[in-house]
Amino acid sequence: MGVVETLTDRNADFAATRFTEGLRMMPNLKTIVIGCVDPRVDPASVLGAEPGDIAAIRNVGGRVTRRTLEELVMLRQVTRAAGGDLGPGWELIVLQHTHCGITLLQDRPELLTPYFATDEAGLAGQAIGDPRAAVAHDVAELHAETRLEGVRVSGLLYDVATGEVETVVAP
Repeated sequence: MGVVETLTDRNADFAATRFTEGLRMMPNLKTIVIGCVDPRVDPASVLGAEPGDIAAIRNVGGRVTRRTLEELVMLRQVTRAAGGDLGPGWELIVLQHTHCGITLLQDRPELLTPYFATDEAGLAGQAIGDPRAAVAHDVAELHAETRLEGVRVSGLLYDVATGEVETVVAP
C-alpha cells in the first residue's frame, strides 16, 4: 500500500471517530501561529490546541517574510468578509524551533535572498543561524506591519530535544 492509500485509510478512521462537526472558520482562540513546516513542530500539537482553536501559517523556518505578511493581510480581509476583524482581540504567535533546517542554508544566499526579499548584506539581519534572534526579528516585523494594528504579537521557541516552549518575546 502506498502513502496516499495509507493516509486516506487514516482519514476514514478520523472521519468516523475524531471529526469535530460544526467547527467555525475563525479560530476559537482568535490566534494565528506562524511556524515551520518541520513535522516535529506541528503548532496545534506543540501548543496543546484543540481542533478549531488556532490557525497556522507554516513555511520554511517559520519566518515572517513579505509573503507571510501578505497572507496575514489577506486573512484580515477574510475575517472582515466573515463578519469579524483580525485586529484587536487577536493574537499572532511566531513559533520557531531549535535545530531548524533553515540553519543548514546559511551559506546559500541564492536561496535565502529571494526568500527574505533582501540582498546578501541584508541576510545577516535575518538571524538565520540564531533562532532566538530570528524570533525577535520576526516579532518586530509583525509589530511594524501597520495593516495589522491592534493584534497582540509574541514569539516562542520550541526545543525539539525537550518538547518545551520558551517565551522569547512576551505579548
